[in-house]
Amino acid sequence: QVQVAESGGGLVQAGGSLRLSCVASGNFASIKTMGWYRQAPGKQRDLVAAIPSGSSPVYADSVKGRFTISRDNTKNTLYLQMNNLKPEDTAVYYCNAIILLRTWAQRDYWGQGTQVTVSS
Repeated sequence: QVQVAESGGGLVQAGGSLRLSCVASGNFASIKTMGWYRQAPGKQRDLVAAIPSGSSPVYADSVKGRFTISRDNTKNTLYLQMNNLKPEDTAVYYCNAIILLRTWAQRDYWGQGTQVTVSS
């Protein structure tokens, strides 16, 4: 059983900061890629940032220079530091993990989402 769970969302004023965390737990061999996605009301879910194992992170153009993604492989934890937040960053943020199971099957797991609201 593999679970992915986010934490750290909330309400913040424009220009403020928030830090999201995501932990993958359960019985698996390794985590290949971890990433953050977001979905605003009435819009599709879009990639915010992702970090493959052993590779450099990638960011959506809209968050470059403001958001920083990082991961602690010893804790199976992913972080998203969000600075200089804007009202258009308001969305539900989802953690995604591509996980290699002990059966050598690769599966895609999602967290339940955490709300980030930025007031103007």
